[in-house]
Amino acid sequence: MALGDLMASRFSQSSVVVVSNHLDDCASSHEDADLNSLRRESETASSSYENATATTTTSMAYLPQTIVLCELRHDAFEARTPTGPSVSGLVSKWRPKDRMKTGCVALVLCLNISVDPPDVIKISPCARMECWIDPFSMAPQKALETIGKNLSTQYERWQPRAKYRVQLDPTVDEVKKLCNTCRKYAKSERVLFHYNGHGVPKPTANGEIWLFNKSYTQYIPLPISDLDSWLKTPSIYVFDCSAAGMIVNSFIELHDWGGSSSGSPRDCILLAACEAHETLPQSAEFPADVFTSCLTTPIKMALRWFCTRSLLHESLDYSLIDKIPGRQNDRKTLLGELNWIFTAVTDTIAWNVLPHDLFQRLFRQDLLVASLFRNFLLAERIMRSANCSPISHPMLPPTHQHHMWDAWDMAAEICLSQLPLLVEDPNAEFQPSPFFTEQLTAFEVWLDHGSEHKKPPEQLPIVLQVLLSQCHRFRALVLLGRFLDMGPWAVDLALSVGIFPYVLKLLQTMTPELRQILVFIWTKILALDKSCQVDLVKDGGHTYFIRFLDSMEAYPEQRAMAAFVLAVIVDEHRRGQEACIEAGLIHACLKHLQGPTPNETQTEPLFLQWLCLCLGKLWEDFTEAQIFGLQADAPAICAPLLAEPQPEVRASAVFALGTLLDVGSGSCRDGNGGDEEYDDDEKIRAEISIVRSLLSVVSDGSPLVRAEVAVALGRFAFGHNKHLKSIAAAYWKPQSSSLLTSFPALVSIKGPGSASSQIGPLLRVGNDNSLVRDGRVSTSSPLASAGIMHGSPLSDDSSHHSDSGILDDGGSNGIVNHLTPKPLDNAMYSQCVLAMCTLAKDPSPRIAKIGRRVLAIIGIEQVVAKPVRSSVNSVRPGESITASPSPSLAGLARSSSWFDMNGGHLPLTFRTPPVSPPRPNYLTGMRRVCSLEFRPHLMSPDSGLADPLLGSGGTSGTSERSFLPQSTIYNWSCGHFSKPLLIAADDSKEVVTRREERENFAMEHIAKCRHSSVRKLNNQIASWDTKFETGTKTILLEPFSPIVIAADENERIRVWNYQEAKEAILLNSFDNHDYPDKGISKLCLVNELDDSLLLAASSDGNVRIWKDYTLKGKQKLVTAFSSIQGHKPGVRSLNAVVDWQQQSGYLYASGELSSIMLWDLDKEQLVNSFSSSSDCSISALSASQVHGSQLAAGFVDGSVRLYDVRTPEKLVCEMRPHTQKVERVVGIGFQPGLDPSKIVSACQAGDIQFLDIRNNIDPYLTIEAHRGSLTALAVHRHAPLIASGSAKQLIKVFSLEGEQLGTIRYYPSFMAQKIGPVSCLAFHPYEVLLAAGAADACASIYADDNAEVQADGTSIAILLLKITWCIGAVV
Repeated sequence: MALGDLMASRFSQSSVVVVSNHLDDCASSHEDADLNSLRRESETASSSYENATATTTTSMAYLPQTIVLCELRHDAFEARTPTGPSVSGLVSKWRPKDRMKTGCVALVLCLNISVDPPDVIKISPCARMECWIDPFSMAPQKALETIGKNLSTQYERWQPRAKYRVQLDPTVDEVKKLCNTCRKYAKSERVLFHYNGHGVPKPTANGEIWLFNKSYTQYIPLPISDLDSWLKTPSIYVFDCSAAGMIVNSFIELHDWGGSSSGSPRDCILLAACEAHETLPQSAEFPADVFTSCLTTPIKMALRWFCTRSLLHESLDYSLIDKIPGRQNDRKTLLGELNWIFTAVTDTIAWNVLPHDLFQRLFRQDLLVASLFRNFLLAERIMRSANCSPISHPMLPPTHQHHMWDAWDMAAEICLSQLPLLVEDPNAEFQPSPFFTEQLTAFEVWLDHGSEHKKPPEQLPIVLQVLLSQCHRFRALVLLGRFLDMGPWAVDLALSVGIFPYVLKLLQTMTPELRQILVFIWTKILALDKSCQVDLVKDGGHTYFIRFLDSMEAYPEQRAMAAFVLAVIVDEHRRGQEACIEAGLIHACLKHLQGPTPNETQTEPLFLQWLCLCLGKLWEDFTEAQIFGLQADAPAICAPLLAEPQPEVRASAVFALGTLLDVGSGSCRDGNGGDEEYDDDEKIRAEISIVRSLLSVVSDGSPLVRAEVAVALGRFAFGHNKHLKSIAAAYWKPQSSSLLTSFPALVSIKGPGSASSQIGPLLRVGNDNSLVRDGRVSTSSPLASAGIMHGSPLSDDSSHHSDSGILDDGGSNGIVNHLTPKPLDNAMYSQCVLAMCTLAKDPSPRIAKIGRRVLAIIGIEQVVAKPVRSSVNSVRPGESITASPSPSLAGLARSSSWFDMNGGHLPLTFRTPPVSPPRPNYLTGMRRVCSLEFRPHLMSPDSGLADPLLGSGGTSGTSERSFLPQSTIYNWSCGHFSKPLLIAADDSKEVVTRREERENFAMEHIAKCRHSSVRKLNNQIASWDTKFETGTKTILLEPFSPIVIAADENERIRVWNYQEAKEAILLNSFDNHDYPDKGISKLCLVNELDDSLLLAASSDGNVRIWKDYTLKGKQKLVTAFSSIQGHKPGVRSLNAVVDWQQQSGYLYASGELSSIMLWDLDKEQLVNSFSSSSDCSISALSASQVHGSQLAAGFVDGSVRLYDVRTPEKLVCEMRPHTQKVERVVGIGFQPGLDPSKIVSACQAGDIQFLDIRNNIDPYLTIEAHRGSLTALAVHRHAPLIASGSAKQLIKVFSLEGEQLGTIRYYPSFMAQKIGPVSCLAFHPYEVLLAAGAADACASIYADDNAEVQADGTSIAILLLKITWCIGAVV
């Protein structure tokens, strides 16, 4: 059984989940004809334009199989605070707190051979043997000495390094001297005191044991309190005498009453032969010291006792038991095997019966104590058969009837059956017991059926014992790996049973077949407990994993585990970092990052990810390692990984590059040391290369990547803050003209009445109160000369538009860097400032917060006020204002230049000293932080002030370093290895069933839509007030539930259920983000056949995707990014248009620019940006929902273009159908069905054109729908219907042949409120339902007239379960 095969089958799965399409059984019998017809149509359809790749046109096209944004990284990215391997919690339980050793053993024998004590009446025959010697077989004194020597030898077998001292028939003074001597020798180690009282009276009720006087004429009592005061703690006592329980009771009372100075009773362990009222067994079947024999010679005692009860008792000579061949520590011999099995059985019983902390203390802390307690379990079993109950303190639960004793009996019988032959023929081969094989099988059975919520596997201690055997080791390790894979709870159980020293020692073996499973086991251990890094480095274990990295026969996923282990070893562990550098880890990692090995087509993403994280942790805050990395050309090797398709790999590469930036060591940075080893100019060039690489992914589609870029730029800002501040300060040049008119990129300010209600950050510069007086950006500044006023850190047309700070040349503020690095060129610093500003207004709140923190490092702080979404008088009566769940402090307002000027009467609160007094108009931007000490208080979000991210700062380097934002990619990535890796995470039965039901529903209704004969579409199903202040901007119907979603220009999203009431019920209402610009331009459903996500695209190009959006207040942001990269110079408003294509997993975006962005949401990456082949802007965009990779675009000049992203030239055809009056295209869409060549286009002038790209000269059908007032167009995905809306409160529905099927007019409502112009229309994807939104607050949904009575007689009540809601009143 190869664990590698299991892991390969688990790991080698693509990131795109493919769900089977259940077409064969999706329809009911009465729909078979329609479905078969549908399939025939789909199979015969073909691509209709030239030079385009043939499209597979089966019914699969209707039901997209691609599922995106469902990876671990999308699980509430904004809300989670990832944590890496722990150093506390579970960790503290398994590792013994204090290792103990028994350093000295005191053996006290009070036998007084030939004289019986007065309180004992012996039977005949009577038990005589003491330490397996008959004291009457020799002279009494010689027998006493021989017994003492034998007892010492029996103990030495369990602890050979201890100091042994024996006192035979001693006096009180001799015992006192013995105890004091032992404590002095043992120091803080444990002392064992063994007392055999077979020749003296029983202990007294007062807690006294008996000794002798010098002449042996009297018994002298010794109080337990005296004994305890001499031995002190830690100590362990063994009392082998009748009524030994008296002593235990006295000890407990002594410590409970606090009468001893020795400390807690936890430091004292007691083992006693019997209860206080019991007498030792006298049967000749047992030795007289049966308790001592069980504790010191368990195998011999166990076999003698077992033989009398075994089937072998007649055929086996008991004397052979003393002749068992072999040694106890040689597991290949009979005696060794028996001892090994006995240890496994007793360990297993103890682990399954005892509380784990008690098990750790008694069975893992001290080797001698552990051996005695294992043997004590045997003593309990044997002596209870003689009606005698050994006791202990701490007290153990009864174990004498545990079923594992049956396994021991069977193993013992099998071994003993071979004994006569082995004794007779020394050359006879010993046959090992099947005990361990059977126990491993039992463990395997548990693995097949067990779980965290079931009883733990009782065989776990046996698995530990099996690791000692070469013949069972591989199987045991594989099963152990399977167990550890079940979760952190399993790892904790394995560690608590004592697995750690065994697997640590196994790293010294070179056995090839063990390498993969050992790496897997260590991966699981370190995913739980980071503290093991110290043990690994101490034992040289890191070299094992570095060698494994270069193992060609290992799977890349397994080498990724080795890289993970090494990353944990060097994580915040300087000794680990130094050891791994010496072992050549940097070279090993960089070699694999440079490309796949010859026998690999490509490197596994998980391997790349952990190579980067390992390198990043290796040189994080370690100058020597950073220099080695730079010398090895690490920046050039890591930079190509920033284009990898997996966001985790890109984020990890950013982490590796970012940690190469040396932020110094605060006040200790004096310019000396490691920097001398590496030329300053080379270091500057390397930093430039790193920063350039980072700037290329500032606008990455994954928040995971951008968060790491922000953290890396924070490190750069920390090391170069003086230069960054001076560059930023140079942008503030006071001029004589007014600020409001001097910025060339500022939007003109209109009158107060027309001012926008949205305000961004207010800029503040030091203590200067003249902010809104005058000033302008110098056109000679580096930013202006670099052409970045309208572009990105990279180019004019390829990046985010960014805000920038306006700063003065005032004194040094912010964090002080104690070593001023050589400055890079000013253009690089300028690009970095712009990148920081871009991140500070990121659509992801978490990244925006990090971005603001980075700006604070270079002395720029934002003061922001939450916008008033509408005029004061426009709040509707009875409507409560719901607080946004988003963070209350927003980033910079997104704009196309450095500053965004918005008017508005908005009061702002400032901390002293104030900026200029409040004015009607405010400037958005940033402010210069005056000093760290000046901002001691956290501001309330409601006060309108920014979060003072650095708090009150000191001047020490340590406190300054704490200001740096912390990376999360490493801790987040560690979570992967805490999850099960060997079992594929299959979809649950509920998920599969739900998808089948939705597929069946979709296929059934697609067939109905294709053959529907709609007479009129004016049956109003639902209508209600949306309570939107600015009207409905976009509307969406969910396909499989009676849910409708709408949004307004203030980016307020509301969700309703329209199932049972004429007026829909509000389910949820939330803000897309806190600082909207021009509203939401598009709502789409992502993964509509599965757990659908809501894609909300804002007019500024930002895209946010939400999950759980129908649950009140529980919506979560899955991902967010800016879909528009760059824009035309001089353009202030983006007016972004986007559309989502589930078939391909692509999001298309464009706006006021001459290109179309193609985003792959699975990769969360901009995979293409191609020219739109027009100088005009795109005003409407539609992606085909049945033919992947095709999209149509309408332009502001009335032209229409069709694209296929699979073709090299992208553009398929260009048409100008709107010739009568050239106005912007309002809506465009592919006609229903599978023909990709037919398009519907509607322009603002009111005409709707039906186009066939096979004849790209003229439209084949024109409808004059409205006269100069067309505002919305909707094309049904499957039914032959289109609908258009007018600003004149009119909706018209047409067939594909141009026949007008109905007109919906708006009349004054009951409250005499005029319903506004139609602003948006949306068809249900699988039913003939139309949702409409207007410029006022009304919304409605319409169905076909014949929807009231179904063909099969279904009542209208059933129908209403399928429908959606709308706006307005109907004719």
